[in-house]
Amino acid sequence: MNTPGGAFQQAFAEALFDPSQAMHPAVRALAQQPAFAVYRNTVMKACIDALQANFPTVAQLVGEEWFRAAATLYVAADVPRDGRLLHYGGGFPDFLRGFEPAAELVYLPGVAQLDILWREAHAASDAPAADAARIAQHTPEQIAGLTLTPHPAARWTWFDAQPVYSIWERNRRQGDLGEELDWRGEGALLTRPHDTVNWHEITRAGCAFLDACADGSSLADAAEHALAAVPEADISGVFASLLRAGAFIGASASSAINERAP
Repeated sequence: MNTPGGAFQQAFAEALFDPSQAMHPAVRALAQQPAFAVYRNTVMKACIDALQANFPTVAQLVGEEWFRAAATLYVAADVPRDGRLLHYGGGFPDFLRGFEPAAELVYLPGVAQLDILWREAHAASDAPAADAARIAQHTPEQIAGLTLTPHPAARWTWFDAQPVYSIWERNRRQGDLGEELDWRGEGALLTRPHDTVNWHEITRAGCAFLDACADGSSLADAAEHALAAVPEADISGVFASLLRAGAFIGASASSAINERAP
């Protein structure tokens, strides 16, 4: 149950984003003061600034004026619930899907999603990545029975119909934006095996392989899962690329590599 002070604080916070909803008598009186509007504008600006910092690729694609106009509407509809504004904007991709001015920018929600995954990878726990040389010391039968846990900073996703990763990657590194895109589905893998977030294009089979590993499957079962998604996939190549990217946690950090009993 809210205390009187807690009810006032909640009402005050709500009035900052929508003064017309100020039902608490004391807050209603405050909301009518000129100074409240100044304070409200400061809070709104801080939230919009946080969104622009959290979605730099989206902002670069659409321009600052467009982005901040959209962000103003988003902030009014989805106020921060965590004082750590680094985590603000989890609903922004869904907001963009329903935002009419973005209707023709069908890739924009996916770009926003990748900005979120970058932040998550950046803020994730540190851990050593799995050592490919150590894994190679096992026999093929042993490797098939191993379970590898995705690295705590690993994030991956698949986009069915649009080259979202290419659009995001080119804008993120400020590459040649005029280069022609192959309009097809793409996957993205973000990792941070050391100090810097790295990103890689990933196949649908690679995404399926990681999904299975995240569920605790052995490498043999993960391979079957990947082949079910893409029957022609080169599983050895998929696994090698994931290891090189640092997608799995090292055994020294946890029980991430285990041999299943026969």
